[in-house]
Amino acid sequence: MLEKVETFDMNRVIDEFEEMTRNADQVQKQTLEDILLKNKSAIYLQNFGLDGNATDPEQAFKSMVPLVTDVELEPYIKRMVDGDTSPILTGHPVPAISLSSGTSQGRPKFIPFTDELMENTLQLFRTAFAFRNREFPIDDNGRALQFIFSSKQYISKGGVPVGTATTNVYRNPNFKAGMKPITSLSCSPDEVLFSPDVHQALYCHLLSGILFRDQVQYVFAVFAHGIVHAFRTFEQVWEEIVTDIKDGVPSNRITVPSVRAAMSKLLTPNPELAETIRTKCMSLSNWYGLIPALFPNAKYVYGIMTGSMEPYVHKLRHYAGDLPLVSHDYGSSEGWIAANVTPRLSPEEATFAVIPNLGYFEFLPLSETGEGEEKPVGLTEVKIGEEYEVVITNYAGLYRYRLGDVVKIEGFYNNTPQLKFICRRNLILSINIDKNTERDLQLSVESAAKRLSEEKIEVIDFSSHVDVSTDPGHYAIFWEISGETKEDVLQDCCNCLDRGFIDAGYVSSRKCKTIGPLELKVVGKGTFRKVQEHFLGLGSSAGQFKMPRCVKPSNAKVLQILCENVVSNYFSTAFD
Repeated sequence: MLEKVETFDMNRVIDEFEEMTRNADQVQKQTLEDILLKNKSAIYLQNFGLDGNATDPEQAFKSMVPLVTDVELEPYIKRMVDGDTSPILTGHPVPAISLSSGTSQGRPKFIPFTDELMENTLQLFRTAFAFRNREFPIDDNGRALQFIFSSKQYISKGGVPVGTATTNVYRNPNFKAGMKPITSLSCSPDEVLFSPDVHQALYCHLLSGILFRDQVQYVFAVFAHGIVHAFRTFEQVWEEIVTDIKDGVPSNRITVPSVRAAMSKLLTPNPELAETIRTKCMSLSNWYGLIPALFPNAKYVYGIMTGSMEPYVHKLRHYAGDLPLVSHDYGSSEGWIAANVTPRLSPEEATFAVIPNLGYFEFLPLSETGEGEEKPVGLTEVKIGEEYEVVITNYAGLYRYRLGDVVKIEGFYNNTPQLKFICRRNLILSINIDKNTERDLQLSVESAAKRLSEEKIEVIDFSSHVDVSTDPGHYAIFWEISGETKEDVLQDCCNCLDRGFIDAGYVSSRKCKTIGPLELKVVGKGTFRKVQEHFLGLGSSAGQFKMPRCVKPSNAKVLQILCENVVSNYFSTAFD
């Protein structure tokens, strides 16, 4: 790992970022001109009269190209997936298509993936690593316990490779070379990362990490959920892992030949290590501080911990003990946007500085009175304390694309804004005049979970559904909890959930009974794992999975899984 130190110049990367952010406005203009020049032959742009000859490309672009969502772009991208190689959205055919997780809409979105997006990914990772390594220096011989799962790409009927965004990144030929200077050696062999069976891969990640426990410098998964899921799994299988280490033979659960062969090479009988792990596990109180107990030289835990991952931070902190939790950077399947350049901030305080050359960014002010009344502002025109929806134009054929993410401007790093992710813009719970977002649901659940925590019980996971099978319709909240408790406690939780939605439209509708009493549905242990298995079966990547916080009618199978596993239900009396 000495090569990392020799080939990566941390100070140079930070200096370049400083220079770029000082000139953010000019970099934005140049980036847009670059995008338009490379894609001037795109049919989509030409349809709006853009031919690359405007004297003021930025003004022409904003006046002629409309704001869009995935709905407007879907027909164009479908042509690309079906094999049309004409310059539809980009000047050249795209080499791959990314799939979003699909958990929110019940179906994944197709998103173009290009070499420029791959380079953007590497640039962002280099920038974030420089700031992170300045705060938490990694030893030259250190390793990383990385819960990475690379699902398979498939070839569309038009001959285009299709896979999740993470899969397209990990399988890109430039990824390994580009990441080598800025990442610690993974504990797990490549065969584990590319295993077709995610359960076997997770077990082997845990086993590999323990085999290299003294070298592990940090623990990583793309999402906080992935780390929590990994160590919840460890609670169930740790004795089996100890046996593997003691005997030097992989568990019979490892049946994929390439994975078993790779793990067999790592394992030799080590009774001393096995006993150490057994002693550590037996000495923990309710698994608090599990990560530093297993990996004594780990310096931090790293992953996306904002937005829909916030509900897992409490449990992650339980496993991490005193280890810092470092928030991964801000982006989406559509592309990266901003880096965490203040890695010591807690997940609750984390902000992300926009990298001005990753794309052209506009910000749509949130209107109090409805859609379509506000005009987007530029990157350097945003105001501190205000909330905006992010609009992205990138090198891969997305032009003035509404991302659906709501961010708050917390400040500026030089002249580029520092964002805090707030929520997805789309309403997930609405029956008539009520308007509740994923963030509103999360706050309601957090409030009610405090009542449950008084009984030493936690909410393992949750989702919701608008039930209009009754008149009036009502909100249904699904909870999986860690133990059994009295019915009056769960009734209190149900009432607390109902009172937790403070949207004026919801409160008034409840008071006049045009929305019925909220229903809390407690589901059996392992129900949300079944939901995850369902999405993995549809091709979602285990590393990219996000639990749907609202199950819509299009997600009929998920709703069926949840409803079939309800063990008790309660109706709110909060507005009686």
